[in-house]
Amino acid sequence: MTETIRKQKGGWWALSPLAVFLCLYLVTSLLMNDFYKVPITVAFLFSSCYAIAITRGLRLEQRLYQFSVGAGNKNILLMVWIFILAGAFAQSAKQMGAIDATVNMTLHLLPDNLLLAGVFIAACFISLSIGTSVGTIVALTPVAVGLAEKTGIDLPYMVGIVVGGSFFGDNLSFISDTTIASTKTQDCVMSDKFKVNFLIVVPAAVIVLCIYIFQGLSVSAPPQEQPIEWLKVLPYLIVLGTAVAGVNVTVVLLLGILSTGLIGLFTDYTFFEWFGAMGEGITGMGELIIITLLAGGMLETIRYNGGIDFIIGRLTRHVKGKRGAELSIAALVGIANLCTANNTIAIITTGPIAKNIAIRFHLDRRKTASILDTFSCLVQGLIPYGAQMLIAAGLAGLSPLSIIGNLYYPFCMGVCALLAILLRYPRKYS
Repeated sequence: MTETIRKQKGGWWALSPLAVFLCLYLVTSLLMNDFYKVPITVAFLFSSCYAIAITRGLRLEQRLYQFSVGAGNKNILLMVWIFILAGAFAQSAKQMGAIDATVNMTLHLLPDNLLLAGVFIAACFISLSIGTSVGTIVALTPVAVGLAEKTGIDLPYMVGIVVGGSFFGDNLSFISDTTIASTKTQDCVMSDKFKVNFLIVVPAAVIVLCIYIFQGLSVSAPPQEQPIEWLKVLPYLIVLGTAVAGVNVTVVLLLGILSTGLIGLFTDYTFFEWFGAMGEGITGMGELIIITLLAGGMLETIRYNGGIDFIIGRLTRHVKGKRGAELSIAALVGIANLCTANNTIAIITTGPIAKNIAIRFHLDRRKTASILDTFSCLVQGLIPYGAQMLIAAGLAGLSPLSIIGNLYYPFCMGVCALLAILLRYPRKYS
């Protein structure tokens, strides 16, 4: 289709597909006290149909085209590619015995009472090193699932530790997309933004770590009599090593898949079993891929209908004083993230407006960049249709909603960031 489609001037109606989705999925699940009562795919199907139906000024063919533009967005398709590779790696590693071997090694090396804290520190360190929460979740979630099975720890709780810790590095790392986007849009140096961010979020990480140490006192694992199969641990060591070295997540997963096959051939894993496991893993990611495409299309329709521009205009209309200005920037990027399900895009969308607010109210741009990054990561970590939550839920076989209540770090990070605005902390940058 070659004809130009004009963007609409939005109102509250433009955001209503998001409300339809949240009511169908989140509210219904909470009322019924059953996170599996309404499949997330069905909730997205209804809200997507509704979004297409309320789009004004276009023929049906054009509405479907606009929806497809969102579903075919390069970020959405990259996410789909990662899901496919992650599914292939996770299942082939599981069938080859890499996950069991890695779990046994972890139980051998870590005392029972430091297991929870150890998983959290690992997630923080890996995400800080590689700058991506998705890569961290892909690498650690299967191990967390194995540890939960061996120790009897609640599975959503264990997965929540990994997801929470992954946002520590996503928010702080120098090579994170969100750090680059927030500093570029605010014209500040990465190291300066890091100093402000560090002062705000590290107290949250320390508090959460103390909680995990305390709750870990009651954890007991069965004695490990099996020897550590170092050869079978190697695929995970390769994945973690290349990820920490800064290799692209798709290359990391491809190396992981190849290593499971090659190492498996030296044990009791046949060539066709490896192929079968990869196929099973890819098929298992089907629901995630469908959700991602539907979410991308629906959120693009909201953007086209002017929903994001409308909410930005409303939030910045009555800003008075520095606290109000910083709170409006936080709300701005949070709502944009809610509507795009991508923290980097949310920062790029609202960054120029945040910069104008910063100039108008004489805000420190280092703190403005920190607020953009922190609140986008907060919302991204809590929405059930974000890439991180979907892939963690898919790998663990859980509902995204069952994980949200166990995300100690994102909640604690959000409280600390809000207090930093209200209490004018850190004073030097406020």
